[in-house]
Amino acid sequence: MNQKKYVCPKCGNTEYEVGEFRATGGAFSKIFDVQNKKFTTITCSRCKYTEIYKASTSALGNILDFFTN
Repeated sequence: MNQKKYVCPKCGNTEYEVGEFRATGGAFSKIFDVQNKKFTTITCSRCKYTEIYKASTSALGNILDFFTN
């Protein structure tokens, strides 16, 4: 896989942190507290500008999330 070097669009810094979070999507997932949407974040270590990218989720991960909440 070809990786590009990150450059912050706000300040030009090249150092960053990677994180992720999950969120609910629809009425069913809100009622049962299932976080079926997954996002990856890239945060500039200097100015804290954050970009959010939608990531893929798996059915197994959603099932495990349902039973562990």
